[in-house]
Amino acid sequence: MPNIYDLLGQHGPFAEQVTDFLPREQQQEMAQAVADALHGHSTLVAEAGTGTGKTYAYLVPAVLSGQKVIISTGTKNLQDQIFTRDLPKVLSVLGLNVPVSLLKGRNNYFCHYRFEQNQLEGRLTPQQHHDMGLIRQWMNVTKSGDVSEITAIPEEAALWPYVTSTADNCLGSDCPFLSDCFVNRARREAQQSDVVVINHHLFFADMALKDDGFGEVLPQANAFIFDEAHQMLEVATRFFGDTLSSRQILDLARDSKMELLQDAADLRDALDLADDLEQSARQFRLALGINERRSNWESVAGNADVQTALLTLTNVATDFAAILKSAAERGAGIEKCFQRMQLLKERIRGFWQEKQDNDARITGNHILWYETFAKGFMLHKTPTDIAPQFENYMTGQSAAWIFTSATLTVGGRFDHFTTALGIGEAKTHSWGSPFDFKHQAMLYVPANMPDPNAPTYTHAVVDVVKPLISATRGRTFILVTSYKALNIIANALRGHIQYPLLVQGEMPRTEILDRFRSLGNAVLLGTSSFWEGVDVKGEALSCVIIDKLPFSAPDEPVLQARIEQAQKQGDNPFMQIQLPRAVITLKQGVGRLIRDVNDQGLLAICDPRLYSKSYGRIFLKSLPDMEITRELSRVNEFFDPVHENISA
Repeated sequence: MPNIYDLLGQHGPFAEQVTDFLPREQQQEMAQAVADALHGHSTLVAEAGTGTGKTYAYLVPAVLSGQKVIISTGTKNLQDQIFTRDLPKVLSVLGLNVPVSLLKGRNNYFCHYRFEQNQLEGRLTPQQHHDMGLIRQWMNVTKSGDVSEITAIPEEAALWPYVTSTADNCLGSDCPFLSDCFVNRARREAQQSDVVVINHHLFFADMALKDDGFGEVLPQANAFIFDEAHQMLEVATRFFGDTLSSRQILDLARDSKMELLQDAADLRDALDLADDLEQSARQFRLALGINERRSNWESVAGNADVQTALLTLTNVATDFAAILKSAAERGAGIEKCFQRMQLLKERIRGFWQEKQDNDARITGNHILWYETFAKGFMLHKTPTDIAPQFENYMTGQSAAWIFTSATLTVGGRFDHFTTALGIGEAKTHSWGSPFDFKHQAMLYVPANMPDPNAPTYTHAVVDVVKPLISATRGRTFILVTSYKALNIIANALRGHIQYPLLVQGEMPRTEILDRFRSLGNAVLLGTSSFWEGVDVKGEALSCVIIDKLPFSAPDEPVLQARIEQAQKQGDNPFMQIQLPRAVITLKQGVGRLIRDVNDQGLLAICDPRLYSKSYGRIFLKSLPDMEITRELSRVNEFFDPVHENISA
């Protein structure tokens, strides 16, 4: 392998060929550490501060290794960015012709069978008919079948399940369009590629399939590299449990009717039962209460209306499964619906049985909980600890394991991350940001703030926000920890500041960010989805204000179960669970501020607990080293035009 330091150094090919590339010692050291882990099939946990250039730091040794490498990242957008922008650039600069591929979950690919079935179904809205026309034109020219190519149809459009498949409804080898299947094509390409770019959702979905004894989706690899690794625990938790949703039930009822009408239209009882299944799902949603909420299953398991509705749902599911079984030989589609109905029936029965337990909330190492939406519900059986499963998976693979993110440590330690995932022996290293936070940034912690639990707290935050917006001339992110705070602050600022105000929920996330960048002097107010994955360089974002330290609500069902489990084991759940989660989230929010070597900005954290509580030191220790002030006058000096000219 060529010398990593030379490749990424001052006189290397990246410095010569990549616009705005700056050699960074942190990037070179991280790249060498990744190369060593790949060569030795060892485990590396690497934190790389903002601006390190961690993507190149793992891509360069990955493509040079000559090994089969799977690269997983947090979102499909980042996955696309790596595959379409970063990876081609690295291969071009290095002059390599390494076979690479992009692989997403099944429901990201166009399905010919679902499309044709729903064309015949006849219940599409006029807008959906129009969108079907766009899809028909696109399907004749696409090479990948990736539906993200159709930008004219919103990502949240209700049409997508009609033209994509899931593991539940895919007909597999019985599909009449098997030879044209885009999913199979993508998987074949992945098998033949040296580097495969995926996302965490696909990785854990594949891992869950293997745990259940089903066929694998991902090819065998010599190395796994996880970018945005701080998201892995949350994603893994989602896939290692069971979920029963109204969407699953209604989709199955609808698919069953389509297949029955095509191959068994004479079975009127079956069609009636499909209608009954839909109705019983809706009645169960009503029994769970009018309001949208998330809570432990035990809070409603003993309710008479819930018991009655769940029993009805169980009985209808049982009857429907029996009649689908009798008709299964008439068509592959009906056979598949029967298999789905069997699985659904068992999950419904599982919650029916659990309602009679002494503790219907925590059973074994799982938590039972539910959430309701305006027109739907989800019942969850979620593991409280996924470390054993992930540890077993790692030890079963003779491979290198590399985990990286800008936010993995808490107070300089990796324990929270490695313990949660069951990562045993590993080399760990944290590279700080190459940005000069001492001169580029300032932390402002306002004095005399009330306790965050005080009813006047958010109004006090507004009093802090207004002069900061004036000092920074707009150009501000306000990141809040609740929708209640978002609404209070939005109402207080609307019409009372001279700069454009953009509020989460008033337009799609991508549109609101595009507007923020183009306006150049806007104020953006957002909750959790804006705390990470947002990159705004330059003066358009010169201030990040955070209302509170981002502790998760203690009544969040899974968190509550993990807290109780830690207490039973004699551990300290605040220090081991709640505090680390809050520190990681805060570091993500702070990471929005300085995105470039020429950026300058103010970070304001309004929460007085940074100084009034002993754990505040852990938060401060986890932040980049920058000047800290509690005086607004010092903030005004920082943004004084003369000061800016000197800095420039």
